[in-house]
Amino acid sequence: MNSESLLRELRDALHEGGLTGSFLVRDLYTGEELGIDPDTELPTASLVKLPLALATLERIRLGEVDGAQQIEVAPGRITTPGPTGLSRFRHPARVAVDDLLYLSTSVSDGTASDALFEITPPAQVEQMVREWGFRDLTVRHSMRELSETPAERFESADAHLAHALAISAGTSGRGHRVPQLDVARANTGTARAFVDLLEALWAPVLTGPRPGRTSRALPPEPAARLRELMAANLLRHRLAPDFASDAATWSSKTGTLLNLRHEVGVVEHADGQVFAVAVLTESQVPADSQPGAEALMAQVARRLRDRLREW
Repeated sequence: MNSESLLRELRDALHEGGLTGSFLVRDLYTGEELGIDPDTELPTASLVKLPLALATLERIRLGEVDGAQQIEVAPGRITTPGPTGLSRFRHPARVAVDDLLYLSTSVSDGTASDALFEITPPAQVEQMVREWGFRDLTVRHSMRELSETPAERFESADAHLAHALAISAGTSGRGHRVPQLDVARANTGTARAFVDLLEALWAPVLTGPRPGRTSRALPPEPAARLRELMAANLLRHRLAPDFASDAATWSSKTGTLLNLRHEVGVVEHADGQVFAVAVLTESQVPADSQPGAEALMAQVARRLRDRLREW
């Protein structure tokens, strides 16, 4: 099967599974890549925590922020606590900036992220991202806004109603009645933009020849720390089953909001091959729990990676 036939087959599988989205897999040594609509702009949900972490780490490197500084985090910042992290705490906690970075990135703790956004506001994070050359990543708001969607207005038994609104209330220009899903108001990105970011993060550790490849330059210390945080990601239900093995390591970050399911990461194979993977999807199925969609995302991404490994 040639690549065009593979892409048609994968598009058909996504359509049958009720998914649309933006996929891109890139060989970080050769630059060869294969994707499905990799330049489609989507709200990024928790993927915004990657530029937030990078900006915070750079400010620590520059001496503008003290990683050991203790930040007091009060309980009750959001009305709908997440499954883990500081939003579950019942009492005030003092947490070092370095540890907030771990909670925000590796545990995807939105309360920790908002504590970091208070130190480096969204506009400053976006300015730093632009200075590094990542033009297709936007940072407009904190994580608190993501806990103020229609999903928080329904009981859990009626969560499908929020998903139905998310599916039906968009426009052809990717506007949306739900602000967090409107690309003109939300934090946004594309699969290509995230693969570019991943390539820049991993470039310092690519030891083999990279003929003709140049990556955006990131400060090595922040890049190294962010790679560590992504390797420690606790949320491994989405792409990890198809990419992590005894012969491959998977470092990643997930993002989830209403009908959005995303994951971006890097798979490093024991034979030396390294691939950046970005998957940003929208479900057309009005349901909160969709393990089949999670599995389909991973299968499509893996088959794109498998084809590149054959080249």
